[in-house]
Amino acid sequence: MNTSILHPPSSITKAMLFAAGLGTRLKPFTDHHPKALAMVNGKPLLERNIEYLKEFGVNEFVINVHHFADQIKDFLVSKNNFGVEIHISDESDEVLETGGGLVKAKNLLGNEPFLVMNVDILTDLNIEEMIQFHLRNKPLVTMAVSDRNSSRKLLFEKDLELKGWRNLNSGESIIVSDNPLRELAFSGIHIIDPKLFKQMPESGKFSIMTTYMELMKEEKILGFDHSGGILIDVGRPESVLEAERIFV
Repeated sequence: MNTSILHPPSSITKAMLFAAGLGTRLKPFTDHHPKALAMVNGKPLLERNIEYLKEFGVNEFVINVHHFADQIKDFLVSKNNFGVEIHISDESDEVLETGGGLVKAKNLLGNEPFLVMNVDILTDLNIEEMIQFHLRNKPLVTMAVSDRNSSRKLLFEKDLELKGWRNLNSGESIIVSDNPLRELAFSGIHIIDPKLFKQMPESGKFSIMTTYMELMKEEKILGFDHSGGILIDVGRPESVLEAERIFV
């Protein structure tokens, strides 16, 4: 199945791809390569997601690198950056996780809302619809979410405003609402208003989810529900096989 569909350009044209992770679940491939270059039907995840976002008018990318960083840089050079503008945020000294990685790349991301995506996600999510949802509702953050199996769930009020988190395995939870809440799984894609940086640590290693959990009581963080669509976290060898049945 080829999920590639041309879409009109959007008013958000910059994206950050998180590509710095160690990819330990994809061993032994990641013993010698970055997970961003893991192949699905002969095409690396990084290439697939650059092409995917280009279909929605994204023409400028920030890519953070750490594990086998030079392989990613050399690959991009060999492909002439896929005809788009690419900035590298180099975390070779220390992988900073999602929150720290965003802060390090702050000066590359500009003053307009931008999209963030994990490089190991493959999906048919209509990014244009998500962007228009974000621009209409003007939250601090819009998170793509869906109703699917996951050990960690985000909790939303009926208007899809984020109000909690729950680990289904450990029972640990953070909840800031007395209203009925709906459990949805995060899809690894979000749209961020750069005003978020004013409420984040100025440096360090931390998860962006930690920031969202701190801010959800006072700030509007919304979910964009794309339940029923395709989403594969290509983090394990068996998920590569699953992805190859769908993404040609």
